[in-house]
Amino acid sequence: MDEAAARGGDVAAVLRAAGCVFAEDEARLLAAAARTPAELDALVRRRAGGAPLEHILGWAQFAGLRIGVDDGVFVPRRRTELLVREGAAHLRRTARARPGSRTPPVVVDLCCGSGAVGTALAAVAGPLELHAADVDPVAVACARRNVAGVGGTVHLGDLYAALPSLLLGRVDLLVVNAPYVPSDAVALMPPEARLHEPRTALDGGADGLDVHRRVAAGARRWLVPGGALVLETSVVQAPASAGALVRHGLTARVVRDDDLDATAVVGHPVAVRPAVAQPADVPPVATRTGRHATGGPAPGQCAAGCG
Repeated sequence: MDEAAARGGDVAAVLRAAGCVFAEDEARLLAAAARTPAELDALVRRRAGGAPLEHILGWAQFAGLRIGVDDGVFVPRRRTELLVREGAAHLRRTARARPGSRTPPVVVDLCCGSGAVGTALAAVAGPLELHAADVDPVAVACARRNVAGVGGTVHLGDLYAALPSLLLGRVDLLVVNAPYVPSDAVALMPPEARLHEPRTALDGGADGLDVHRRVAAGARRWLVPGGALVLETSVVQAPASAGALVRHGLTARVVRDDDLDATAVVGHPVAVRPAVAQPADVPPVATRTGRHATGGPAPGQCAAGCG
């Protein structure tokens, strides 16, 4: 056994004792990253102390790419690859609907963190005009390095307020991994997340969906007709996340991937049909579905079709 392998074996024992489930794999990565035995010892101490492996290495594996991840930045999870898959599928449909178009689709990665989702989309569905945004300056600095290679732009600010107004009504795809952990549940998260990732990337408010509601409320103004919003959520919260989209004029379809343990809601702007003028003395006619012929709700029925 060579020296590197011996060091890796010793490291695995330390990591296993610290509770690392994939101790052998992590030991190999740490041994490869360290240039000296002293540096390896320092890396192992950080990992055994609970620091995320991705923060120690400075990168995370995501959608087949190595994404840079700085200390204090939300670590992209494998489940979020569902956003990339659904987003890429929408972009392919958009391309088929615009044969011969030389204008790249506009993609916005909102609550971008490291910029992993936008970077991965550019890799699998480019070329595209990529914009990303986050409220955390540390995340924005990290994302700028990641998206630089695909020609993206990262904006600092709170949700849509970060975006340039020239994008209003021009966005083909809006991908969002907003925080959705209820405030009371943050304390129950693993220490790796709770102590080393920004709370703004985890805490979604009392029911976890405060940011989801804000995303849903603003999406229509930014999306083109036929554009898509792809929003990560949990399987438990999916009905409420979908309801937020519907209340703000979007369709809602829940997508689940058991292999990734991932759930997302996909929405599109509902087409607004022009109202048909009728004589004042002629009451509107309700269809068999209980909706006005003009597309509005029948008397006593709410706009969402309930009641």
